[in-house]
Amino acid sequence: MTSINLLPITVAGASGRMGHMLIEAILATQDCCLAGALDIAASPALGQDAGASLGRVTGVSVTADLQAGLQGASCLIDFTRPEGTLAHLKVCRELGVKAVIGTTGFSDAQKAEIAEIARDIAIVMAPNMSVGVNVTLKLLQMAAQAMSTGYDIEIIEAHHRHKVDAPSGTALKMGEVIAEAIGRDLKECAVYERYGHTGERDPSTIGFSTIRGGDIVGDHTVLFAGIGERIEVTHKSSSRATYAQGSLRALRYLAQQPRGLFDMFDVLNLR
Repeated sequence: MTSINLLPITVAGASGRMGHMLIEAILATQDCCLAGALDIAASPALGQDAGASLGRVTGVSVTADLQAGLQGASCLIDFTRPEGTLAHLKVCRELGVKAVIGTTGFSDAQKAEIAEIARDIAIVMAPNMSVGVNVTLKLLQMAAQAMSTGYDIEIIEAHHRHKVDAPSGTALKMGEVIAEAIGRDLKECAVYERYGHTGERDPSTIGFSTIRGGDIVGDHTVLFAGIGERIEVTHKSSSRATYAQGSLRALRYLAQQPRGLFDMFDVLNLR
């Protein structure tokens, strides 16, 4: 039986790289416990102990049954795919389970659906759960306000070869933070592709460049290029452990929230 002093957590995508990292982080805490482990119906890990890849016995089996996997949990941590996350959230709402969402690649319609679900349960959603990345976002906000004119802004991101969305959710969040700070709409000023005769750079735009290769966990650089100087703000991840630790901070924050949609600026008090 789960101790009332522990936060019971279910992990989605339990047999993936991030899932393993999240499970390991939960098992290492003194205030959380693993309550459930979810994966897709085709996963070869179904029925296995969720700690098997870590050489641990947790007593929690990996399951594709959302009701069973979320039963008894106070919070779900989900770093999967948009469609899967939305399916999970609908069951979370039924059961009153809160959620930490690190999934990226949501459409505007899907984001609106999540906001609607957050009217009933508390959700922290952020494209990057790393504490360092979110502090970087705050620095970018300050830098953009000071360099709103006379500087060209470019965002360069690099990730591993398996990442399926581009630009990364973190890069897009950086663009959104910068655009808001300088009074622009990212949808109107973002440039995602350059090829052929593009003409001179429009100074009102924010450019994105994407690199995919190898096992790069996640590198992001924002370049403010002026005349005679340039400033580069860079964050590099060497381990997914930073995402796991940020997720734990987010779920502890959610423990005090009855409902609503939050992000890591709320969790870290960076407003």
